[in-house]
Amino acid sequence: MAAAPPKPEEISHPPMDQLQGLEYCIDSNPSWGETVALGFQHYILALGTAVMIPSFLVPWMGGTDEDKAKVVQTMLFVQGINTLLQTLFGTRLPTVIGGSYAYMVPILSIIHDSSLERIELPALRFRNTMKAVQGSLIVASSIQIILGYSQLWAICSRFFSPLGMAPVIALAGFGLFDRGFPVVGQCVEIGVPMLILFVALSQYLKHIQLKKQLPILERFALLLSITVIWAYAHILTASGAYKHRPEKTQISCRTDKGNLISATSWIRVPYPLQWGAPSFSANHAFGMMAAVVVSLVESTGAYKAAARLASATPPPAHVLSRGIGWQGIGILLSGLFGTLSGSTVSVENIGLLGSTRVGSRRVIQISAGFMIFFSILGKFGALFASIPFPIFAAVYCVLFGLVGSVGLSFLQFTNMNSMRNLFITGVALFFGLSIPDYFMQYTASTLHGPAHTHAGWFNDFLNTIFASSSTVALIVAVFLDNTLDLKDSAKDRGMPWWAKFQTFKGDSRNEEFYTLPFNLNRFFPPS
Repeated sequence: MAAAPPKPEEISHPPMDQLQGLEYCIDSNPSWGETVALGFQHYILALGTAVMIPSFLVPWMGGTDEDKAKVVQTMLFVQGINTLLQTLFGTRLPTVIGGSYAYMVPILSIIHDSSLERIELPALRFRNTMKAVQGSLIVASSIQIILGYSQLWAICSRFFSPLGMAPVIALAGFGLFDRGFPVVGQCVEIGVPMLILFVALSQYLKHIQLKKQLPILERFALLLSITVIWAYAHILTASGAYKHRPEKTQISCRTDKGNLISATSWIRVPYPLQWGAPSFSANHAFGMMAAVVVSLVESTGAYKAAARLASATPPPAHVLSRGIGWQGIGILLSGLFGTLSGSTVSVENIGLLGSTRVGSRRVIQISAGFMIFFSILGKFGALFASIPFPIFAAVYCVLFGLVGSVGLSFLQFTNMNSMRNLFITGVALFFGLSIPDYFMQYTASTLHGPAHTHAGWFNDFLNTIFASSSTVALIVAVFLDNTLDLKDSAKDRGMPWWAKFQTFKGDSRNEEFYTLPFNLNRFFPPS
């Protein structure tokens, strides 16, 4: 007898506004002990970028190990402040606000400015370069402050749809592939074991529970695996395994190569203008504005991914714009304190929300407290910062991929049987990966970007914009989505679902997730 044909509900999955399967959403909290441990785990993960950026840039500027340690402390301190501001008054999503590699191109351009390179004394060159970076960040921060608080970015977001945003969000994760296995490969003996152990604990052994039904291996896979592999790396370092290896291998593998612990003071409180009064240059500021635009686009995608992994509704346009305004304040603080990077949403920490299945806002606020605390108690913070970069990169392989898949999940609200939609999605994803890779390879071979004119600010602007996967995807996807067969395509684009989340009162759940604390909505009413 022939089997009965499957019912439609057995072969398809209905679209869901909120991601299911999370243990704690944005407004629900684990026990205090678990919350503190999860907050510490987010702090450890945020150390990767906070240490990596200064470790690369400070030596180019003529800085010493002591200068590098001060910049790392400053970046973590400002990172903690910005994270608290964003979770309290910005989007209120559980997002860590950290440094961004998008700022590397304009900062390197400042470092190689002929007027600064002519300074022979390294200490003076470092200080003057830092002040030039600070000045350009302070000026460029006005872009996000104006777009955010004027609600101009909310107006721009009316042109976004689930179809247009899916490639942007996806490439916020997939576009960071160069920070994954290529860095793991720099020290495979610790990177690959870290990758295997993290996947094993977080996925294959996640059902092992202790008392009170706590899935400890899934919840704390990052802390447990980093502890084991970090100890293993320290044993290799102490036993002399890298003594006769090339310098590049030693930098990647050794736990003592950064010299952060010896160079860091026991207690130090970062403060504004600690390097002196910032210097201002129109050329430098224009170049930095491109990085601020890239940060704006990448954070827009990251906020939407964070909302999904926190089991919240997509942030309304008003809330998104409010968050961008506070992020602009964060870039201003980065310029005032001197962090060698602007601010953006930390994609790896968003991925950790999904890996732990805990999207609690309180956890992220606790992690911000750890950032501020350990940036002041320098020696303790430097101890954790000695974790080799390939260990972080192994975790990035998983977490960036998870964020990328969240972006693809937005396609469930669109008609992917439409040739129009297939064309837009495929072309945006392909160009979002291909164009930045071209810019990267061109720069690596010629030591300058494809845009190489006598106008340095113009070069920095183009080379920064087109080196960002999310930004290229936004340009391509949003342009095609709003110009190609637009008539009668609203349903295929997912607009009937998307429309109710565009305004604060469009969905009753928005008030639960995004209302400001301390009854501030009376003074700043949502639109």
